[in-house]
Amino acid sequence: MEREARLKIVSARGLHYRKLNEEIRKALEEGYQQIRIIDVNGQRYIGDGLTFPDRILEIYGTPGNDLGAFMNGLTVKVFGNAQDGVANTMNDGEIVIYGSVGDLMGYGMRGGRIFIKGSAGYRTGIHMKEYENKIPIIVIGENAGDFLGEYMAGGRIIVLNLGAQGDITGYFCGTGMHGGIIYIRGTVPEYKLGKEVKILDVDREDMEFLEEQLVDFTNYFDIPIDYVMSERFYKLIPYNKRPYGRLYVY
Repeated sequence: MEREARLKIVSARGLHYRKLNEEIRKALEEGYQQIRIIDVNGQRYIGDGLTFPDRILEIYGTPGNDLGAFMNGLTVKVFGNAQDGVANTMNDGEIVIYGSVGDLMGYGMRGGRIFIKGSAGYRTGIHMKEYENKIPIIVIGENAGDFLGEYMAGGRIIVLNLGAQGDITGYFCGTGMHGGIIYIRGTVPEYKLGKEVKILDVDREDMEFLEEQLVDFTNYFDIPIDYVMSERFYKLIPYNKRPYGRLYVY
């Protein structure tokens, strides 16, 4: 009985997003360790602002915008795709998506980790920042759209290009970037990059960091770690800390 009580199953079929989020919070406050939401069809704001470390929220279907926004601690697993704004200003926790995501993932993200098996849309990781001792991390299994890491101020983004069609990133990658690191598995065409970034080889410290994150990534998605690590990695870093300083300061 105790083991059964640790799992709560909630059907989202026909539920307004406010009602669904009330049901999720209620189940967490009642002490359920694992909550499984089925029949999700575009409901927004799932997991927003929640602080429940060591709890797991499983989502079957397609969650709507702002999944995990302002989240402070929770593990969210999406067995499908997700829409725009995943992890908007997320502070902590982990989001694992077994499909692809829309635009604006990780906007202003300040902590926690996101693992995406598939691809990501436009403007992933823009305005990411390192907050106190937290370093936000995004790992994308396939490729990313235009403006990856735009105005990025901190954190780490890893793009793996595993079986993706087309280039690893879209245009204007790293535009306005003034902090953090973007790691790329494979070669990035220089004409796709913003003028504020440069390409460097990774060093031993970079490879240790990558392997630590990618072990978790491959465990989630059942991909051989040796295969992921078999390609060469590069890193993108900003030329300076204030790329637009002259535009705004006299």
